[in-house]
Amino acid sequence: MPRSQCTLITIPISHFCEKARWALDRAGVGYEERAHLQVIHWLAVKRAGGGGKTVPVLVCGDTILSESADILAFADARAAADMRLYPDDAQEAAAVRALERDFDERLGPHGRRWMYEHMRGQRALVKQYAPTGVPRWQRLGLPIAYGTVAKIIDRYLDIDAAKAALSLGEVRTTFDEVAARLQDGRPYLMGDRFTAADLTFSALTAAVLMPPEYGVPLPQPDELPAAMGSVVRELRAHPAGVHALRMFREERRR
Repeated sequence: MPRSQCTLITIPISHFCEKARWALDRAGVGYEERAHLQVIHWLAVKRAGGGGKTVPVLVCGDTILSESADILAFADARAAADMRLYPDDAQEAAAVRALERDFDERLGPHGRRWMYEHMRGQRALVKQYAPTGVPRWQRLGLPIAYGTVAKIIDRYLDIDAAKAALSLGEVRTTFDEVAARLQDGRPYLMGDRFTAADLTFSALTAAVLMPPEYGVPLPQPDELPAAMGSVVRELRAHPAGVHALRMFREERRR
């Protein structure tokens, strides 16, 4: 599909947007990414016909997709056989989608909530990393809008210290479940091949792992607040974290 036909609306640091970027890149679907800062992206979503406030939104001609799972399915239908994310077997494909849905519903939101809580007040880090690829006017306006936007995000995502602590517990539970699945030595979550389950899990760990191979630069543990950096190091050393980081190294740029 020609690059000019597809536009991907994103928040550049969003792990759900990374999930979409990864799938489109893997399938060789050309697209122009239009990145926006949080809250400001609502207007771009509305203009694109996304029907909500969330990103990613993919616009390809008359096709408008506003769920990352739908974007994965769209990309997969256009991928070469050796790059497909869902097995041909219906039962196996259903199992992959079940894992993907679980990661979308639990890992993604809980990791995001924990990350935002611990980045609270880190103006220098936010200014350095959040505006990658956004229009210049948004980058220049970030210091002025920072406090207001942070309050809106806290309210919209229901973020406070107590809920963030509970969310970290949910992240650890998901990591333990993934580690148990990998305990038999399989290289991928579903066995011998990379699937949408591996892609989704790995992309959505970004809020707690800060993988160096991410689609945009992310702060590394030594740059983070001490308590946050300690958790990132802990989760990177977890067998599930090791798996996610290996997926980024070996599969992200294929």
